[in-house]
Amino acid sequence: MSLLINAAAVEQDMLVTVEGEVDVSNAPELREALDEALTHAAGLANQHVRIDISQVPYIDSTGIGVLVGTVHRGEEQGVTVSVERPQRNVARVLGLLGLDVELGVRDAAE
Repeated sequence: MSLLINAAAVEQDMLVTVEGEVDVSNAPELREALDEALTHAAGLANQHVRIDISQVPYIDSTGIGVLVGTVHRGEEQGVTVSVERPQRNVARVLGLLGLDVELGVRDAAE
């Protein structure tokens, strides 16, 4: 499955929607898109990047590393980053790794 990434300014935030499995083969593509979103968000009123991963059924350690790195780069730039709507299995992995708080996970599947 290929990775689809869309980014747009929505309600003074940058919303990045990700669809597909995130793994070592496409993590650089995700990193590039998120870096661009951070740059755009720095010029918006809220300076917030929301990453919607509701259509991501699987994410490996490389993809998780991209998310963590984005949060850290955002902090350096004064941009808040949150990960939204992970599927149950992805939310569980993030929780087990103790990353749900660091990634600002919101609206996780119950």
